Amino acid sequence: MRNFSSAIWSALAAAALFGGSTPLVKLLIGDLPALLLAGLLYLGSGLGLAVFRLARDRGWKANGLVSGEWRWLAAAIFFGGLLGPFLLVFGLARTDAGAASLMLNLEAAFTAMLAWVIFKENADRRIVLGMSLIVAGGAVLAWPTFSGENPDWIGPLAIAAACLCWAIDNNLTRRVSGSDALFIAGAKGLTAGVISTGLAMLSGASFPAWPTAGAAMVVGLAGYGISLALFVRALRDLGTARAGAYFSTAPFVGAALSILLLGEPTPTPFWLAACLMGVGVWLHLTEHHEHAHRHEPQAHTHPHVHDLHHQHEHDFDWDGREPHSHSHSHETLTHEHPHFPDIHHRHGH
Repeated sequence: MRNFSSAIWSALAAAALFGGSTPLVKLLIGDLPALLLAGLLYLGSGLGLAVFRLARDRGWKANGLVSGEWRWLAAAIFFGGLLGPFLLVFGLARTDAGAASLMLNLEAAFTAMLAWVIFKENADRRIVLGMSLIVAGGAVLAWPTFSGENPDWIGPLAIAAACLCWAIDNNLTRRVSGSDALFIAGAKGLTAGVISTGLAMLSGASFPAWPTAGAAMVVGLAGYGISLALFVRALRDLGTARAGAYFSTAPFVGAALSILLLGEPTPTPFWLAACLMGVGVWLHLTEHHEHAHRHEPQAHTHPHVHDLHHQHEHDFDWDGREPHSHSHSHETLTHEHPHFPDIHHRHGH
């Protein structure tokens, strides 16, 4: 269970960083066009993580991706690094930051639905009920925005579309989550940042003063870069839907900061939505999944410790440090223990 608890804390830390970045992005919207702001956020993410990785490895090292995984990473960058941030910034300009923060819980629901329906990840009634409550909270939250004489559908719909893009990104990233998390998150940031910033400049936007650009890049490094690296770690050990559920605590952090920093109001639907979403998240956090299952033979490369799933010999000199990463094989194994649908537990039920 050591890996699981560590992965849960990684997901919660990722959520706190991303949720906290939402009201800060809201503060920057008036100074920068949406596409340029999205580009700077991811540029800061990519450059910062590249520096972290070079410092950690004391130079450039292999990323661990195999040839068939590059297409998954490229598609994840397109949906999560290009479309998602642009739609979020576009939607934030037309929606209160507190309401937008809670609406980001839709990402977890979309992530789980895609994981269950398209990628056939295991789901039980408790998890489905939790996601239903999260979706219900999002609907309650959005209703006051849509009501009135001149309802504005554009902002909330753009944020919902951003959540769908990130849900697609999450499921695609899971396919490569066994590789170096810093490389995956950094590659997304650099690629998305360069393309979005370049397109913004070609469309006539002017590069902002360095204090403004630097602020956007620092927010991007924390809220998009470090957060994403932690989330990739959670995907590896928790599976897509569960990691998304823990990550769905992010909007509460964003909403709280919006109230404190921006002085936004908190009407009754806000608290009702928060309660519904809170119960939904609680159902996920208290899940217990255990049954007899069979591991088929498998060979792959990822960071690991020598737990009950990693009892192998080494064909190289090993200094005893854990976790470490190298190519290794798993033999057929049947046993029973609490588990999540991580990279070793993608079995049917």
